[in-house]
Amino acid sequence: MIVSDSEFADGARLILDNALVEALARRRNALLAALAEPGKPVYGVTTGMGRLAGVALDARQQAEHQRNLLIGRAVGGPPWLPPEDVRALLVVRLRDFLQPWSGVSPELVRFLVDRLNDGFTPAVPRSGLGSSGEIIALAHAFQTFLGVGTVLEDGVEVPAAAALAARGATPYVLGPKEGASLLQGSPLAVVHAQRGETETRRLIGLQTLTAAMAIDVLGAPREVFSPVMAGGDDHLRTLLQELTGLVGAGPGRPGVVQAPLSVRVAPRALAHAARVHGELRETRRRWLTMPGDSPSFVDGSFLPGTAYHPVDLGLRMDAVTAALVHLGEISVQRTHRLLDERFSGLPPQLTADPGPRAGLVPLHKRAVGELHALRRLAAPATLGSIDTSAGQEDVQAFAVAAGEQVRTAAAHLFAITACELVTASQARYLAGGPGAPGLRAAYSRVRSVVPPLDEDRPLGPEVDRLIAACRAALFDDLTTLT
Repeated sequence: MIVSDSEFADGARLILDNALVEALARRRNALLAALAEPGKPVYGVTTGMGRLAGVALDARQQAEHQRNLLIGRAVGGPPWLPPEDVRALLVVRLRDFLQPWSGVSPELVRFLVDRLNDGFTPAVPRSGLGSSGEIIALAHAFQTFLGVGTVLEDGVEVPAAAALAARGATPYVLGPKEGASLLQGSPLAVVHAQRGETETRRLIGLQTLTAAMAIDVLGAPREVFSPVMAGGDDHLRTLLQELTGLVGAGPGRPGVVQAPLSVRVAPRALAHAARVHGELRETRRRWLTMPGDSPSFVDGSFLPGTAYHPVDLGLRMDAVTAALVHLGEISVQRTHRLLDERFSGLPPQLTADPGPRAGLVPLHKRAVGELHALRRLAAPATLGSIDTSAGQEDVQAFAVAAGEQVRTAAAHLFAITACELVTASQARYLAGGPGAPGLRAAYSRVRSVVPPLDEDRPLGPEVDRLIAACRAALFDDLTTLT
């Protein structure tokens, strides 16, 4: 069984093959043998956790401890993660358990696969996660395997025990170390990084299209977009080459000596976004190669790890958020320039009947509102550690908060981008002609969702459909950057 990013939310049915089950059983037997060796305390198994790690547990306490680890840390509440993110979280946890450093039982892995296949969706909090690592979120996710807590059925909270019974499943009984393994690592940060990475890649492609449309409609001189101006910046050269391919290398509109700054600097802002996006991608890929458990079971020994501190993922997501904010600022400014007859040479506000009709100025106001919300996300979420666990845990990464921010930022930028796409499409419609050959398909697709305006109409539902289309890859084949 291969667990890939594409399986995060597509509902693909997962199957455990026999060879994989046998490998899991061998590792589990080796782990149990190592736990049976006298005189070797194992954190979270034969001892307490956090500030209580120095407390040795007797046999009875050890038997109860793994269950207590999950139910005692489920202190969160709504709002809950959306179902697709919960599935992704379970998939990442499954992928962790299939690695050589994991020693959970085949029975736990099979139970997890069965819950993925039957749509079991734990109610997992998406905020208020002030712990080192993700123990609050993971406790909520996996206490449900024990028949404790709640799950979501079509958005309705249902007792986990009832949801298991409805699926013909009995609550799982944890074996040694399995509760601790379910709580360790940062799978939710990995989920956010992957989602943010995908959305950012798509937005870079879309923003490249909107920048090209602005160049096309405003007749911006092309010389500033010459790839030779990139010097040694490969990302910038790629963006300049892409834009040149979309708009052509010909002259701009007669009389236009210099385009607005928001048009000229777009490739540099996009190149920076592409650079930090690539850094996030590489960081996430490195995370998938590192043990997520603590302690991990490696070569017969229990080794402590630090995968509960995904600061590198968090800081990369913060950097991507800042880049998206800047793209949003530039996009809103370009939209305003497209509406201004001094820059476009077109009717004011892009209406064929200025005065009696408002044209697209209200749409720009929608973009401004989205930008106002977007800007408030630019403060780094990863920074701000506070002592917990009586000082035993005195640093947090807050990568989950950074993930929530980057994905919220992406949602606002999708809306801003849709507003600019509609504005550019309307400008091209009023200007007449098909526009640059490299952009004709893009104009056509925008108009398939939001037709040109000959008179005012309520655009809200159409813009929302275009936002959904942008997020669902309607334009992905029109640029090599997606």
